[in-house]
Amino acid sequence: MLILAKSVLSLMIGFLASIILGVIIVPMLRRKHIEQRVSVYLENAHKKKDGTPTMGGIIFIISAFVSCLTLLLLNKIEFTPNLFIVLFVFVSYAAIGFLDDFLSIYRHSNIGLTAIQKIFLQLIVALVFFFVYMKSGNELGIEIYTLNINIELGWLYGFFILFILLGGSNAVNLTDGLDGLAAGLSAIDFLALGIIAWGSGWVAGYQDIAVFCFVLVGALLGFLLFNTYPAKVFMGDTGSLALGATLATIAIITDHEITLLAIMGVFIIETLSVILQVIWVRVFHRKLFLMTPLHHHFEKLGIHEREIVKGFWVVGFILAMAGIAFGVWI
Repeated sequence: MLILAKSVLSLMIGFLASIILGVIIVPMLRRKHIEQRVSVYLENAHKKKDGTPTMGGIIFIISAFVSCLTLLLLNKIEFTPNLFIVLFVFVSYAAIGFLDDFLSIYRHSNIGLTAIQKIFLQLIVALVFFFVYMKSGNELGIEIYTLNINIELGWLYGFFILFILLGGSNAVNLTDGLDGLAAGLSAIDFLALGIIAWGSGWVAGYQDIAVFCFVLVGALLGFLLFNTYPAKVFMGDTGSLALGATLATIAIITDHEITLLAIMGVFIIETLSVILQVIWVRVFHRKLFLMTPLHHHFEKLGIHEREIVKGFWVVGFILAMAGIAFGVWI
């Protein structure tokens, strides 16, 4: 009962903080003309979104971080190396996304950091992650309890961390193309990982990581009040990179990397659609999808984005619950 109470209260704290911050920040972004530039490849339905404030990810990032910091100061949660890793990755990737968004706005284009610059910054984050993780006595390997598989990687685990962080952050970034899509799916995924974290008793600070997950779920739900169709603000790379990398981080710390494939199923499908499109065009010289990522394919078929988002949320929820069943119950 205490676990349920903590979860609900954590969610409520993040939700209220996000709403209060959103009311302040959204008008501020609009006044400062921190606006989204819609890609020239998108159809007329998206052109009306040109000029919508972006970098709104700072709403749920600040809300979640300050809420957790407050809980730490009040001794409601305990500061552990694993919680440090989660918060460090969360803030670091938000900073990388913020810099990318800032450069895009400054240059009045969709071009921010180069791919090499992004990878270099993410490599630094991965190295800090690996160093703290290793020094904390965590096992440097992949464990699949359900299948009784344990693969020791040693120092190669650092490359594994970088790969998962890159994959997670880019997957959410690619999916953030319709109003409320990435934020809603992320709220579902963090809810699932929060439940999994509560059951990961062998992990140091597992309860504190779970509390962070529920705080972030609340913050994302608050953000959705401003981000659902028609969006008053977009999260930008500031939000999407932080969300994807943090999902990956929690999965690594709780030894549920394989479970993450199910939980982030929609994000992964969206990413695969882009990869398949590139391969298909190069091999067969024609498109497999009308447009990628996959949500744009359904738009081209004439389905309204609200219906696409709702459909993707449903699929995301089913996959997330399947992930919980695989990672905890089965």
